[in-house]
Amino acid sequence: MSPLVLQWPEIDPVAFRIGPLSVHWYALMYLLAFGVGYLLLRRRLHHQPYARITSPEPWKREHIEDLLFVAITGVIVGGRLGYCLFYKPEQYLRDPLSILYLWEGGMSFHGGAIGVALGLLIYAWRKKRPFLEVTDLLVPAAPLGLAAGRLGNFINGELWGRAADPNLPWAMTFPAAGPDPRHPSQLYQFMGEGLLLAVLLWLYARKERARGQVSAMFLIGYGVFRFLAEWFREPDDFLGTLGLGLSMGQWLSVPMILGGIGLWLWAKRANIHPPAHAIVEDAEDATDERTPEERD
Repeated sequence: MSPLVLQWPEIDPVAFRIGPLSVHWYALMYLLAFGVGYLLLRRRLHHQPYARITSPEPWKREHIEDLLFVAITGVIVGGRLGYCLFYKPEQYLRDPLSILYLWEGGMSFHGGAIGVALGLLIYAWRKKRPFLEVTDLLVPAAPLGLAAGRLGNFINGELWGRAADPNLPWAMTFPAAGPDPRHPSQLYQFMGEGLLLAVLLWLYARKERARGQVSAMFLIGYGVFRFLAEWFREPDDFLGTLGLGLSMGQWLSVPMILGGIGLWLWAKRANIHPPAHAIVEDAEDATDERTPEERD
């Protein structure tokens, strides 16, 4: 008897149509990611040190909305440019205008991460806030967004895994990948760098850490989970494996892991925390009905 192999469910990538407009599941996944991110970031404002930060002003809901706009812009611009430069530089240098053809696909997480980082750097400079204070606020909400993106990849039947043993209970065939059973690596990434990293990072960030340590743990966590998942993900056919048998995704994850370790060690040594007395002063002011002149 031949082993039972799961079949990709052949989901229509178009969720629904409104007249000539087609709304794709992948776009809905992006919207879901940003919606969930908004709710998580609002919750983050109740965590320390953000609940007591007063300089240059307290963190408020409108700041979250600004950060999401920066993140969305960084993901789209950085993700597209990163894909063009990291994966197909010769093709896009020959035809730079095709960089704008987003509907043809092609986004890079590592490029998106660089785009978001640059956007946050500009935001922090303009708002006169420490850059790592901003990134520590944002990154715990990122893994669930990544999970939504990987689910979108699975719905599209793209970025499938390497050939798998037919006896593997969850081995799956994808029509565009031929008849061989494969690892559903999109779901591995959904669970690893998505759900599991989201839980671990959220639990880590609930307790106040030295400035920069939460961002460092995101870099380490994503880099490790992505590096491991790449062993099961089919390398891009136009690249294959590179030096040491590693894929492009693995090579791009290595500096993330090393940079995260270096940042965590630096943050631990610097041990920067906002003043703890600010929350005490605010609490006293909230219960003291005297005017500032009377208190003086």
